[in-house]
Amino acid sequence: MSSARAKSPDDATLLARVRAAARQEQFLEVVSAEEARARFAAQLDLKPLLAESVSLGDALTRVLAHDVVAPVDAPAFDRSNVDGFAVRAADTVGANDASPKVLRLNPEVIACGHPPDFVVAPGTATAIATGGTIPRGADAVVMIEHTELLEGAPPQIDLRRTAAAGQFISYAGSDIARGETLLRRGARIGSREIGMLAACGLGRVDVVRRPRVAVLSTGDELVPPGAPLKPAGVYDSNGAIVAAAVAEAGGEPVAFGAFPDDEAVLEKAVREALVACDMVVLSGGTSKGAGDLSHTIISKLGTPGIVVHGVALKPGKPLCLGVVDGKPIIVLPGFPTSAIFTFHAFVAPVIRAFAGLPPAAAETVTARVPVRIASELGRKEFVLVSLVEGADGPIAFPTGKGSGSVTSFSQADGFLEIDALASALDADSEVPVTLIGGAAHAPDVVIMGSHDVALDVVVGALSERGFSARVLAVGSLGGVAAANRGECDIAPVHLIDPKTGKYNVHLATPGIALVPGWRRMQGILFRPGDVRFESRTAVEALRDALADPSALMVNRNAGAGTRVLMDKLLDGQKPPGYANQPKSHNAVAAAIAQHRADWGLAIEPVARLYGLGFLPVAPEHYDFLVVQSRRGRPAVEAFLAALRADETRGRIKALGMEPADENVT
Repeated sequence: MSSARAKSPDDATLLARVRAAARQEQFLEVVSAEEARARFAAQLDLKPLLAESVSLGDALTRVLAHDVVAPVDAPAFDRSNVDGFAVRAADTVGANDASPKVLRLNPEVIACGHPPDFVVAPGTATAIATGGTIPRGADAVVMIEHTELLEGAPPQIDLRRTAAAGQFISYAGSDIARGETLLRRGARIGSREIGMLAACGLGRVDVVRRPRVAVLSTGDELVPPGAPLKPAGVYDSNGAIVAAAVAEAGGEPVAFGAFPDDEAVLEKAVREALVACDMVVLSGGTSKGAGDLSHTIISKLGTPGIVVHGVALKPGKPLCLGVVDGKPIIVLPGFPTSAIFTFHAFVAPVIRAFAGLPPAAAETVTARVPVRIASELGRKEFVLVSLVEGADGPIAFPTGKGSGSVTSFSQADGFLEIDALASALDADSEVPVTLIGGAAHAPDVVIMGSHDVALDVVVGALSERGFSARVLAVGSLGGVAAANRGECDIAPVHLIDPKTGKYNVHLATPGIALVPGWRRMQGILFRPGDVRFESRTAVEALRDALADPSALMVNRNAGAGTRVLMDKLLDGQKPPGYANQPKSHNAVAAAIAQHRADWGLAIEPVARLYGLGFLPVAPEHYDFLVVQSRRGRPAVEAFLAALRADETRGRIKALGMEPADENVT
């Protein structure tokens, strides 16, 4: 009787399953999650996939494959921030309600998209719309609300407010400077980045190709969603769950569907998936039952095959990790909870690595605001901030670029709120900061001070070493103050000591070390063909320019190292245009190239960018103050190593700078 039962089909099938289970029990090796990740990673090249070019409309959520360098300035010209009148600030001194100033109106209204035709001469003003180009001669804009039109011929305005130089003006390149690194490789493109790229006129961009991930489900019991459920069947929820998770992780899911426990059919499908996609994810078929075929198929597809089959996780023990000729193939457990748990732990990191994606961000942090922020009563205000890590926690610095800036929102880490009933947020207030995008992780190194195009080279080399940097352009004097307060790790500076004539040496203190960077040439910029400057020495050109009232200069902002040098050259003189004080070398060059000024002081690489003439004035030392208490941090050491590296020095030299012979003191 027992012999008869042994010959029955049911008993034969049962016996085969028992024997198969025994064999597979010996194969299954349970390892720790750390060991599983290490084995898996050792068989994979986890670099981002190759680049592909996509239109701006298709770039949303994609990851930049290369650094994007701004081909133009934004704004491309000095522009008005309000509706009003372009004036000379000197003409408005003393204006108030009791003693208004009367200015004659020029016969034009400067609208957006139309260049001005008239110079703003002393005692005159030109009507200008928001976004209009600042005309030659003007260095401020007054709001229309602060004026009154006087009828008559010629028309005049009654001005009742004193205007500061630069008031309501966004200078050329103040938002985006031509030649600066606009976005770095690895940045994920959101609506903010789309705006930045569009503002530079870029219609296409190189992005990391999304990994194509084949999604298959296995099991005789599976029924596609929407079909009638058969006896003992279950709907294939894993296929939908895994496909959605692939998309969330940054991959492109390719649904192959559900397959029965038929080795030949499943093997054919998996081989097709490996050809068509960058990686393959199956769910089901990882345990020890006779019908579980996935791991058996992987073992014969190619080398090295299975690298892990069994992980000490609950849920998730049956996980199978394999690699076939460089392509990862993962078999997730069949239970949905186990499948999605192990997906996020082992599959999502691989997809993100292939897609070049950054880690996720937290939502809020409490930070100290080191400066007073004025606010308008009656309106709740949202202030964009950049975060740096201070000795007692995060510090939030207002970005300060203004509402017309394209980059403010993109480059901010988050924003804080000022109540409608408050006229200001006091300095050193502790406030909640709502984070934007991937801002949860503090940067590895904070750099505050003067900016230079060659600094992008060093920061790029630092990024290649796996460290992130927060760079805040606050000017040399701002960098010195930040370093002394311990609010940054490194402060780039170029300040001359008026007593000795030497650069930066006087800034070193017992707690602040000076690290030489590079030498750059400062000089007078002018338009080619201008006989007042062409074929002259800087001394001759400066002398003649100061003697010519029609030679309009463009200055730099107080606190900039270039402004310190300019004031030394002028020796107390304030020629026409002295009050025109943009905040970058690019804005100086743009003003000259666009005939809004005739000469100014800037560095030689910027002159080349704008096709301007250049008369050398003085070599300038662009060096770094390093806070000694931070010097041992890995990111600071990596920055100094990048600064010394031959490749970095070669790139700096290619920009027209001369790296210092000694890079560490």
